[in-house]
Amino acid sequence: MASLCAHGLEGLPEVRAGDDLAELIVAAAGERPIGDGTLVAVAHKAVSKSEGAVVSLADVRPSRRARELAARMAGSGAEKDAREIEVVLEQSAELLRAERGVLICRTHHGWVCANAGVDASNVPGDEELVLLPKDPDASARRIRRGLRERLGTAPAVMITDSFGRTWRHGQLDVAIGLAGMQPLDDWRGRSDPHGLKLRATWLAIADAAAACADLARAKDSREPVVLVEGLERFTTAEDGPGAAAIRRAPEEDLFR
Repeated sequence: MASLCAHGLEGLPEVRAGDDLAELIVAAAGERPIGDGTLVAVAHKAVSKSEGAVVSLADVRPSRRARELAARMAGSGAEKDAREIEVVLEQSAELLRAERGVLICRTHHGWVCANAGVDASNVPGDEELVLLPKDPDASARRIRRGLRERLGTAPAVMITDSFGRTWRHGQLDVAIGLAGMQPLDDWRGRSDPHGLKLRATWLAIADAAAACADLARAKDSREPVVLVEGLERFTTAEDGPGAAAIRRAPEEDLFR
């Protein structure tokens, strides 16, 4: 692998519930080839919107716990609507911490992230929240199947989201759904150029590719899809284990 090339796909309309993302991607690509070795990275909000994973705050009734958390944050400079907190709690298997207006949660998928992935940005409505897809790996497989039917090729498909990183400022896109690509590259047991046996080198290929895709689009570009070329070494004919293979089990979490 000598180089990577990432292109934001222009021309996609605002995605709405029921839209066929594979159809929209093929239409936007036009004459641009999307081959078996291409990675199609899709921002999760486009997937969530197409699947109807959007909540109107007008329909939310906050629980007592949500109201208590909102009261605790009031006056801190990081206030949070009790209705939004309720949505976050509903999307969480476990609330790990609540500080400075941020709820650190373990989602029902098993991801540990801020506010259980619930987000109000890039949403048309003033009081609407976008949730994570219910099963991002299944979403990636479905989009890949749709692309195969329309193109005759089976590019890899990735669903991405922005996560914070422990001990580091800023956010970085990571893979939360994946089909047709190796998520990890395990070098443990191999040797480095000096003959030293590698014991911990386990490369997060999918997350690195997600970060690469994110660099090719601005956050306000309205380009939720990025085509990444140069990853043929890691793409697979089979859908594979998905992004779930990246998830660390709770018993391996050294920060708990």
